[in-house]
Amino acid sequence: MTEGRPHSAASGFLWEREAEIATVTEAIEVLCADQASGGSLLLFRGEAGLGKTALLTEIRRIAERRGCVVWSARAGETLKSVPFHVLRQLLQPALAALTPDETRDYLDSWYDISGPALGIVEPGEVSPDPSAVCDGLVYAVGRLADRAYPLVLVVDDAHWADLETLRWLAALARRLAELPVLVVVARRPGEAHGESARLLDEIAAAGRPVSNLSALTPQATAGLTRATVGPQADDPFCREVWAVTGGNAYDTVELLAKVRDRELHPVEDRAAELRDLNRSARGGGLVDRLGELGLEPTKFAWAAAILGTGSPVALVARLAMLDADTATRCAELLCGARILAEVAPDPAAPRPQDVTLEFVHPLIASAVYDSITDGMRTAMHGIAANIVTETGRSAAEAARHLLKVHPDGDESLVEQLREAAREHLAVGAPDAACACLERALEEPPLPQVRAQVLYELGRARLLSAPALTIEHLRDALAITPGLDSAQRVDASIRLSQALLHNDQLEEAVRTVEAEAHRHEPGPVRMRLQAVQFTWEAVHGETVSPERSRRLAELAATCVGRDNSERALLILRGFDAMTHGENAEQVVELCDRALVNGRLAPGLGWTDDEWGVELLMMLGSAYAHTDRLDRAESLFSEALRAYTRAGWHGGHLSLANAYLGLAYRRQGKLQDAETALREALRLAERVGRGLPLYWSATCGLIDTLLARGHVAQAWSVAEQYGFAPPYPSTIVLPDIRSVRGRLLLAVGRTEEGVNELEAAEKAAASRGGHNPVLAPWAVDLARALADHDPDRARALLTDARRQAERFGTDTAIGEALRCAAALETGPRAERLAAKAVAYLEASPCQYEHAAARVEHGILARSRAELTRGRDLAQACGADGLVARASEALESLGG
Repeated sequence: MTEGRPHSAASGFLWEREAEIATVTEAIEVLCADQASGGSLLLFRGEAGLGKTALLTEIRRIAERRGCVVWSARAGETLKSVPFHVLRQLLQPALAALTPDETRDYLDSWYDISGPALGIVEPGEVSPDPSAVCDGLVYAVGRLADRAYPLVLVVDDAHWADLETLRWLAALARRLAELPVLVVVARRPGEAHGESARLLDEIAAAGRPVSNLSALTPQATAGLTRATVGPQADDPFCREVWAVTGGNAYDTVELLAKVRDRELHPVEDRAAELRDLNRSARGGGLVDRLGELGLEPTKFAWAAAILGTGSPVALVARLAMLDADTATRCAELLCGARILAEVAPDPAAPRPQDVTLEFVHPLIASAVYDSITDGMRTAMHGIAANIVTETGRSAAEAARHLLKVHPDGDESLVEQLREAAREHLAVGAPDAACACLERALEEPPLPQVRAQVLYELGRARLLSAPALTIEHLRDALAITPGLDSAQRVDASIRLSQALLHNDQLEEAVRTVEAEAHRHEPGPVRMRLQAVQFTWEAVHGETVSPERSRRLAELAATCVGRDNSERALLILRGFDAMTHGENAEQVVELCDRALVNGRLAPGLGWTDDEWGVELLMMLGSAYAHTDRLDRAESLFSEALRAYTRAGWHGGHLSLANAYLGLAYRRQGKLQDAETALREALRLAERVGRGLPLYWSATCGLIDTLLARGHVAQAWSVAEQYGFAPPYPSTIVLPDIRSVRGRLLLAVGRTEEGVNELEAAEKAAASRGGHNPVLAPWAVDLARALADHDPDRARALLTDARRQAERFGTDTAIGEALRCAAALETGPRAERLAAKAVAYLEASPCQYEHAAARVEHGILARSRAELTRGRDLAQACGADGLVARASEALESLGG
């Protein structure tokens, strides 16, 4: 068996790493072969001391020799709470080499969104969406990879990386097929927990099979021993080196260095001394060795451990309370003892004004940090926080030290942590913000301040952890005295939002209802009532006739003087639309909610005072009252606003879903499918089961059915779980109507009828329905026509009555089209002709095309069929085109 000896004894950590080096070399060759090819990810996993860092150093050497650009970063055990710390190490040197104009060009529209996370742009007033920050950073790497090709990114000790970096790395790993980048990651097993462990597993799954580094074999240990201390080392001595170190590369190299330093003769008679020598490599032995250097070097090493990797000597000296000459001497001693080492400057980065230091190995850093007594460690972190603040750095930079200070009722510390949380939120790091606020609660703050901290914590967690937000905001509201009146109202509304996101809809309604009762009639109470009615509208099961009556009475007092009144007008318009009241009145209510035809200030898509649900209702009301130009304009504006603001999560998913709804209503079926597939892709990132997920899935299936792509529609339903149990929130288009139509289309008639009858019962419980919004009646009538024609006719009679009550050309035309399908002879042809007349005046081109084709079939009219086919082709309704073409062929000539 080969000993796997590397080129020189100095490469002791690389023994038996031929397979790993071959894998990396191959990946680098593939990367360099073609810039158009995708990238890849390699992950090396091994226990502490097995040579991960040495392997990464060798990888860097191989890559640079091949002409690659290499950016590297290393996580630190004491720096896990610093958001984007590892990412900044990777990218800041490259960005520093660019001019400001070049940096803006490379980040493009993401400059203001992701620039703050990189520390190159001042944060804006609105906290960015963390998912958008992540997307922007992935985009930045893609742009920089084009400039720096071939690019290799190296991340060491990823088990200690901050959450924000790990999320970015996971997102980058998913995109590597599109980017010419090789990513190499090293980590220890078992060191990460919770979300960090999950993200590391996701990163590993995106790359090649993980390479698990093994300890040195006895043969390799013998070869390394002889290469280090001389060929005279006998077999028993070499076996004892292996037995003492367990084949751990770090321990082996350190032990052999001590053997050489002490000129220990490497023979069996001296092998018994190896165990004592090995004890000084780490743990207590290392602490004893540090103590032998003296008090001042020990204090210097402690300070370096507190500050972490890459700390300037002057800063370490200040924390250790040493003068410059003493600090320089201590640094030299510690470097000579292989405890510290100077950080090699990055040639691409600006030249540092002071020498920076790092520990030779993370094992040493951990041992030194752990050797500091609890009281001393806490005190040093407190001093370090003060030094950071005094040197003009941000509260966020001081926060990692403040998190380590023992609680002591310090009001100033609470304020520092609150400020740090605000800074973290401003760069898109809510997890780091929450950590600061949680620590502030432990201090503890004064009672009235405690309410403020809980309120801020609840706001920070609103989108990521609604269950915890509920707990925090409830506690904040329960403290008296606590929040001021405005904060209390805001907290109540946000609590109701969290309850809504947590699928506790009835409680969300009760929360704002109870807060509304605390206020006298006026703008504040009206705002709370508007929120209450919004949640009731979202909660489809609570849309009762009594609720509609109360809403109508309140909206009757509104003329649109402020946003609370405008919100109530929108809610009343949406409610009237869903119940099929006169469409002109619906439009008039919605128009009164606008200011000169536009959304009022404070009521825009990215304003956080009012939820997105309200504006979705406004656009939906227009979409189902044949004002499709207004609906498309509103939803296109939402898409632009969210893209500009970098909101690439649930908000952008909803914008795409509802824009798809507007396209579907217009008959732009291909555009609708594209928007809805994008909505579903984004919804998958947010999480399955949420209302936005159902909206995207339902809209896509409805569009595919209209296109005649039944098999695809069924495949989407199967893949995304489009089946009961349904969410308790309202979904547009009507979920039961779409599911019933799908089941009928695939031949599962009985199930389809049952689904449509369930939609009928739901409509009855709400006191009526809009036949365009929930077209279950016409589909059910078609399904029942053969075996229960009387009930089918009764359903159609009611559908026509509802359509005439609603009054849009689309509603009446669709009812007539269905009626024609259930008749025969001249009556069927007359009804079909009337349907065409109404739908020709409708903006819904798919329905118009369908009516033309069906009338052409009944009238055996080539002209009508040709017109219908041409309209269907323009819509992208392939099934309808095929039907028209088949009918034309049957006519001959």
